[in-house]
Amino acid sequence: MISFNSENTFNIDNEEHLSEWLEQVILSEDKKLGEINFVFCNDDYLHKMNVEFLNHDTLTDIISFDYTVGKIIQGDVFISTERVADNALDFKVTFEEELHRVMVHGILHYCGYKDKTEADATIMRSKENHYLQLLANIQ
Repeated sequence: MISFNSENTFNIDNEEHLSEWLEQVILSEDKKLGEINFVFCNDDYLHKMNVEFLNHDTLTDIISFDYTVGKIIQGDVFISTERVADNALDFKVTFEEELHRVMVHGILHYCGYKDKTEADATIMRSKENHYLQLLANIQ
């Protein structure tokens, strides 16, 4: 089950459609959906989490806590809608496109993909693009 929650005023559109898409991503990666909670928040909220839990004193767009067991994908994904909006401007894409990229990015981490090295980041970006195209095709 995928749930969407907000610690700010943001409300996501098309919850059911996005849930179906993200579940398809998980199934395509030969995994099973457990419980995934997306929590939308502001920069201050996510910054405090970044400092408290990861000891990183920086702004970020996403923090994910992975509770995956075997092939059952589970976790909490915290997304700063302020960072997403700023990044969308920087990358010259819509807010929704950047939000979807960040959402699938979190799911791909749960599926085992990393992005700390340049080679891993290239694979991650390729997967993101592939699944964003899947979303565009099923809309």
